[in-house]
Amino acid sequence: MSRTNISELTFAYDGSYDNIFTNASFAFDTDWKLGFCGRNGRGKTTFLKLLMGLYEYRGTITAGVEFEYFPFEVKNQDRSTLEVLTEVTGGKPLWEIERELSKLSLDLEILNRAFANLSGGEKTKTLLCGLFLRENNFLLIDEPTNHLDMIGRSAVAKYLNGKKGYILVSHDRDFLDSCVDHILSINRANIEVQKGNFSSWYYNKNLKDEYEQAENSRLKKEIKRLTVTAREKADWSYKSESRIIGFDPRKVEKSTGRRPYEAAQSKKMMKRSKVIENRQERSIEEKSKLLKNIETADNLKIHPLKYHTNRLIELTDVAIYYGETLIKDSISFSVHQGERISISGSNGAGKTSILKLLTTPTSTPTFTGNLHIGSQLKISYVPQDSSFLSGKLTDFAIEKGIDEALFKAILRKLGFSRVQFDKDMSDYSSGQKKKVLIAASLCEHAHIYIWDEPLNYIDVLSRIQIEELISKYQPTMIFVEHDSAFVRNISTRTV
Repeated sequence: MSRTNISELTFAYDGSYDNIFTNASFAFDTDWKLGFCGRNGRGKTTFLKLLMGLYEYRGTITAGVEFEYFPFEVKNQDRSTLEVLTEVTGGKPLWEIERELSKLSLDLEILNRAFANLSGGEKTKTLLCGLFLRENNFLLIDEPTNHLDMIGRSAVAKYLNGKKGYILVSHDRDFLDSCVDHILSINRANIEVQKGNFSSWYYNKNLKDEYEQAENSRLKKEIKRLTVTAREKADWSYKSESRIIGFDPRKVEKSTGRRPYEAAQSKKMMKRSKVIENRQERSIEEKSKLLKNIETADNLKIHPLKYHTNRLIELTDVAIYYGETLIKDSISFSVHQGERISISGSNGAGKTSILKLLTTPTSTPTFTGNLHIGSQLKISYVPQDSSFLSGKLTDFAIEKGIDEALFKAILRKLGFSRVQFDKDMSDYSSGQKKKVLIAASLCEHAHIYIWDEPLNYIDVLSRIQIEELISKYQPTMIFVEHDSAFVRNISTRTV
């Protein structure tokens, strides 16, 4: 075991006027299994690349291990998987490679296949096995679940739980709870490390937030009281001072000691006023330190429309084709008002094809069987891919025909800073792009919301916000999602 120490870390991208990190200091042991959490755009991937030495920074990072980044880039994917793994592992023998693959229940025949022909999930599992076979390394695992279905996530979580020495960036709560023993969180004002899994960290965070909010309320009342008292004392001292300046002993008082007495009283009042003023300033400074890590997780709103009949969509013995290739057949289910249907299945089972059929029934893919979509049914669709987004948010809002002010207000509630509004969407992180699509969908008045893996790259706190929104307004939905906690919390049934 060794310790990695980060001291006074400060970093900003070239041309940027705001720092990603400012004087951040913390430490972690290299046999810990660290879950890495934080809002989208806070710098999780940036921090991993700083550990890798890919950017220049101010401050110090000291470590006694070599950092390895996942996903690992395979430059020549036409080689066999065995050749790729032999290179990744630094020449480990075949029996060690096969033993590691078996831990993830991977069919050993993939070793003879070209790496390019593996599925996304197979590539993820294979490279994780290869990187864990390296010696004296500490893995930086950046969102490994994006290509994994629920079964795949469960298998990888079990595999990681048997390892040690990694930082895991993931927004899947159940996944994190299954395989981490510490949480590294990028908060609004600092970076902290806490022992436990995600659930214990989130519980403690809520307790801390409640305490800080209560302290903030108490402090506001105290500052108001101090302000009134300070004003009164200042008035008294000013009156005393004016009595010194305007005093005429021949008209008011014959005593020769009257003027020094008035001066002493004035000085005493002024001193008391200054003491109270200083107390007020200290209280204001204390108040500014509170709420520093409370996330702005404001409530979201949605405006689902009521359809004139209970049944919105029905599929009976539907078969989906791309060209002459059958993707899926014998699909039968119906959608009624208020239902939130989760479409479940392994990778490549045809889930996205079903959603595309419902949103674009007259184009690719084609189908046979009976498909009924209600007349004048308004659908709001969030596609799986967000890489196409580019340009300004204002232009995107105009193109979508949505209210720009509402659109940006929702993005603010999802953790966007105002500076993001001036950037080109092509410069957004993957999570920020997905938030753009979700925010646009929330602005649309629709009878049904069809979302294809909406939570890919979305941070945990935003996922919880979206869950609370759906639970409150109960829109009719069809969605594909591999986050088991999300599915469990909002779906009414699974197809």
